[in-house]
Amino acid sequence: MAALKECGYEGVELAGLYGLKPEEVRDCLKEQGLTAVSAHVGLDLFLEDMEGTVSAYHTIGCSYIGIPYLPKERHYGGEKFEETCSFLKKLSAACAERGMTLLYHNHNFEFEKTEKGTYLLDEFFAAFDEREMQTEQDTCWVNVGGEDPVAYLKKYQGRCPVVHVKDFRRTDGQVELVALGQGEQDVPVIARTAMECGARWLVVEQDDHPYGEPMENMRISCRCLKEIQL
Repeated sequence: MAALKECGYEGVELAGLYGLKPEEVRDCLKEQGLTAVSAHVGLDLFLEDMEGTVSAYHTIGCSYIGIPYLPKERHYGGEKFEETCSFLKKLSAACAERGMTLLYHNHNFEFEKTEKGTYLLDEFFAAFDEREMQTEQDTCWVNVGGEDPVAYLKKYQGRCPVVHVKDFRRTDGQVELVALGQGEQDVPVIARTAMECGARWLVVEQDDHPYGEPMENMRISCRCLKEIQL
């Protein structure tokens, strides 16, 4: 956390508690002067203990809870779609009671077309009132899925409080993640559009580091964002 603060980051999005108690994570972030923006929390944890899991991230101080992924059977047309939507509406209400907002983080496969010619992702969001489910658009996977990240942000204007600004290259048909400004994404335009569409936080997410060291990539990405006039 100290290294991220030194890079110039103002907040973090968590992905697990790393064996620590919620109070320990909260205190660590406070000590470094970092905001607990959001957390990616797998659906399975909420299915096991919704109240306890929501309470843990409320203790940390997260404003947003992001569902990082759902398998196809839980998306539109899948056998568990209705069941999943019903549960997520209850989860959203539990988050709202504690002042938190529920988000869904996309990947590229959700841009497959339904029999109606719509995207799986759009059908998913259409199942919820925007107060129940906000988007957490991963602009890399939007692009890889075949959509224009800028146009897709505009499509959900006012419903995208947290946006993943992520860069990538395509090498021999493979997607390789890179630091911001080193790939094919138009990062300045994406970042400005996200803010214009109501983003409160731009999150740097780089799951893999095929080029360079992780912390150096974090420095490069932070510098890239700070050089953009937002």
